[in-house]
Amino acid sequence: MKTVKRALSLVAAVAAVVLVAAAPAYAATGTVHTDSGVALTVRSGPHTSSTAVGSIADGTSVTIDCQLNGDAVTGKYGTTDIWDHVPSKGGYVSDAYVYTGSDGRVAPDCSGSTLSCSTSGTGDPNSCSQAVSWAKAHVHTNYDANYYRWCDRINAWAYGWSASGSETAYVHWTQIPSSYKHPGDTSVPAGGLAFFSNGGSGHTMISIGGGNFLSNDIHGNGTYTQTTIAEIKSSWGQTYLGWAQPWFKVNH
Repeated sequence: MKTVKRALSLVAAVAAVVLVAAAPAYAATGTVHTDSGVALTVRSGPHTSSTAVGSIADGTSVTIDCQLNGDAVTGKYGTTDIWDHVPSKGGYVSDAYVYTGSDGRVAPDCSGSTLSCSTSGTGDPNSCSQAVSWAKAHVHTNYDANYYRWCDRINAWAYGWSASGSETAYVHWTQIPSSYKHPGDTSVPAGGLAFFSNGGSGHTMISIGGGNFLSNDIHGNGTYTQTTIAEIKSSWGQTYLGWAQPWFKVNH
């Protein structure tokens, strides 16, 4: 709990909580405090590994239009996994360094503004919805050698290709043009491809929407079942890289 943060103004905190409880929050304000005079880094997603897109000076007031959960960060106001989206900077900052007057959310969930999946410019034979339908139709819990350790190829199948054109899932991520990638963003639209790193081949899986994905091997070798980003991270110790539109090297 970020008790130090709230102790700065008990009256303001109580007032803020009452206000939030009384009506839906559409936006909020906060003040950046790093306690060191150093500017706070703004990132493209709610992760410490997300690309830096700017910074906010210590003591600056900011508008927060939405929030979401990401990496837990320990800062001036304790430890929290809440990240604040600052529209003026086009990115996210950890709430651990922002005084908002509340331990919890003070703005809507950013998932409401999730980007949609698109095959524009990719040349994919199948659309995003067709790929999701294909993936759902191929869910199975039995061992299938064609699915064992073939995550990147499976995604390619979903989009109508026989192979992805990349050596591994991680290599695929590095080959995707930046305009198609969303580093660190966990709000993955249905059809979007999530990527992970493990110091080797990495992993990738397709989103079916609502924070759910279909992945091979996570519930048994050669299987193809529903999972989440959190499960891949906790079960396999993988580092989440972000998601990308369905761009495949095989067509470029």
